[in-house]
Amino acid sequence: MPAVAVSRRATLEDVEQLYLLIDDYARKGIMLPRSRKVLERLINDFVVTEVDGVVVGCGSLCKLGDELVEIRSLGIAEGYKGQGLGSMLVKQLVEEARVQGIPKVMALTYEVSFFLKNGFDVVEKDIFPEKVWTDCVNCSKQNACDEIAVLKILD
Repeated sequence: MPAVAVSRRATLEDVEQLYLLIDDYARKGIMLPRSRKVLERLINDFVVTEVDGVVVGCGSLCKLGDELVEIRSLGIAEGYKGQGLGSMLVKQLVEEARVQGIPKVMALTYEVSFFLKNGFDVVEKDIFPEKVWTDCVNCSKQNACDEIAVLKILD
């Protein structure tokens, strides 16, 4: 029987799976860690992808202003990458930004080709002062950030 993938809003029951998925990326140095308490507090910002009822992917939107949101904590579990699940999450997050009336969606990423495939363009990080002053100011990589900024302007 083929696997069935579904994207949906996250619930408090998903916190442990979100924590484990994000922690796996954080230990590799490619995602900021999130505590269980923070995930509980921000649960309404998250979407998850399930395959046959098991959470295998997640992503969230963080509002950085009236005109800008950031896709954060976007990840797919090992063994499920390359199946379109990440694109499914991005599509849902972009649609959520559209529903909120926010015209710009950005991300900082190491996976530039993935975001290009999903309709984003590479841009300079310094066009996002909202991001710099909310998060980057406290980041250990602030003066040597190796992530690439991407932006999608919604029509």
